[in-house]
Amino acid sequence: MPRYPKFLLMIATSTAVMLGLMYLNTYAPDHIYWSETRFYMALLMGATMAIVMLLFMWNMYTSRGANAAILVASVLVFATALWLVRSQRTVQDVAWMKAMIPHHSIAILTSERAGLSDPRVQELAAGIIRTQREEIAQMKALIEDLENR
Repeated sequence: MPRYPKFLLMIATSTAVMLGLMYLNTYAPDHIYWSETRFYMALLMGATMAIVMLLFMWNMYTSRGANAAILVASVLVFATALWLVRSQRTVQDVAWMKAMIPHHSIAILTSERAGLSDPRVQELAAGIIRTQREEIAQMKALIEDLENR
């Protein structure tokens, strides 16, 4: 396979893998929802990886035009994805809740499984677990209601 298509396939595959990896620290499988924000973050990481990898392997890729195009495209993808992450412009009610459920799930996982010894910290963690579970249940109900309108 020619080098440039293989490079682009490697970046696309790695970006997809990074998107999946962002869900590994959720507490429960039913807390996994599609998240625009996580998708934009994966694009941000993929664009960064494309730049870093191309610069490290510059001698393997000898077309100045192709290298410049990859760098420019990567910077544009990075800037756009960063703007989308920071502005949350495309995230509406349901998308926001679908992004927040995995986020809350991570709080449950870390609060429940951390080796906490101070009773004050344990109490704080227990409260976080309780409220995050309640909020997840509330968001799931709202999602169902809004999607079934």
